[in-house]
Amino acid sequence: MKTTIVLLFVLMGYGAFAQQAATPPSADAVMKEAYAKAKAENKNVILMFHASWCGWCKKMTACFEDPTCSKSFDDNYVITYLDILERDGKKDLENPGAMDVLKNLGGDPQGGIPYWIVMTPQGKVFGTSYMPHADGTAGTAKDNVGCPAEDNEVTYFTGLLKNSSKLTDDQLAVIATRFHKNKPVSTNAGH
Repeated sequence: MKTTIVLLFVLMGYGAFAQQAATPPSADAVMKEAYAKAKAENKNVILMFHASWCGWCKKMTACFEDPTCSKSFDDNYVITYLDILERDGKKDLENPGAMDVLKNLGGDPQGGIPYWIVMTPQGKVFGTSYMPHADGTAGTAKDNVGCPAEDNEVTYFTGLLKNSSKLTDDQLAVIATRFHKNKPVSTNAGH
């Protein structure tokens, strides 16, 4: 009986430890680490808000990690992620405080994800996934390009990269080619 009780307490303690270990870090901790690393490595930050169910978020991450352009990103940016907008049953994947960070950095959950920001290690924003209008007015949540795929979206994104990094025109062209692969295939055959 004593062995059973001891074993029960050990298992309960392990369960609490495992649950605690599985809790994602707070958004503040993630950002503090990203800013510190970017400052130490003389890079800028790309912060992406995403969720486990988001197909376009996965496409964006695949672009960052693609062997054709991952070195270009790694040499110029600290790419960091905050998890938001998870569905029921997966809310435990969200970084505590991430929604507040999103809002503080000009994001709106109604604009969808991925939502990304290119910024300095001090938090100065070069631009976000809210693409500005042709007349120069600021973009809003309805202008979220998410994962760039269309020509104007890729042009906007690579322009932000050019203004926030040491990427060469050749490297930017490779990145643009990779992001263009995200463009949905038209199903309007014969039109």
